[in-house]
Amino acid sequence: MRLEGKVAFISGGARGLGEADVRRFVQEGARVAFGDILEEAGRALESELRGNGAQILFTPLDVTSEKQWERALQATVENFGRLDILVNNAATGGPGSIEDTTRTFWDRIMAVNLTGVFLGTKVAIPWMRETGGGSIVNISSQMGITASTNSNVVYQTSKGAVRMFSKAAAIQHADDNIRVNSVHPGPIATEKMLAGISENPDQGRYLVDRVPIGRLGTPEEVANGVLFLASDESSFITGTELLIDGGWVAQ
Repeated sequence: MRLEGKVAFISGGARGLGEADVRRFVQEGARVAFGDILEEAGRALESELRGNGAQILFTPLDVTSEKQWERALQATVENFGRLDILVNNAATGGPGSIEDTTRTFWDRIMAVNLTGVFLGTKVAIPWMRETGGGSIVNISSQMGITASTNSNVVYQTSKGAVRMFSKAAAIQHADDNIRVNSVHPGPIATEKMLAGISENPDQGRYLVDRVPIGRLGTPEEVANGVLFLASDESSFITGTELLIDGGWVAQ
């Protein structure tokens, strides 16, 4: 049990990569709280895992709201007694060139993908300091490291900023024994990704052709990387990034 005795909070945990993290952390013995705007899906996952014996808590969470972050992490500590791990997973995106991008769209993507990470980290730090330290894992993207004409510029910019934010936070809070790292998945076969490929098979072929391993990754493969950075196995790792992209960036 690699997370036995640990308490984790995962944002965007009701579906996709976040759900995979929730399930993996529970398997490894963590008590897990998770938040999402998808309340129905979140309640269903909470009910399923609790029925299987997990110590689990779902709380509705819009990551752009500092007050909701405060309530979510307060509830986590009230229920489980501490906070050791934060996974800032919630994110959003969409199509469009620079010229097609409205200010409203720009602000929304930045609010979720970047401000949400900042707020979660800000609110978690005092709880982790009280515990004696912790691990924060921020989910970025391979698009946070390398640019692409097939990805929206706002999404890419937000994910690049998550990478830099993680490094700055790691340096500023090393004395608190709080480690901060970013994870950079490549194209992953989530439900949302597969639906998009079904509508646009050419996009699917493009993605697979760009991956040297020759396939999409799975949410479970990303969750394994997140688990490593969340656990004490990575106790000397902070301020760095873990690419889980099948070799995309190595080309």
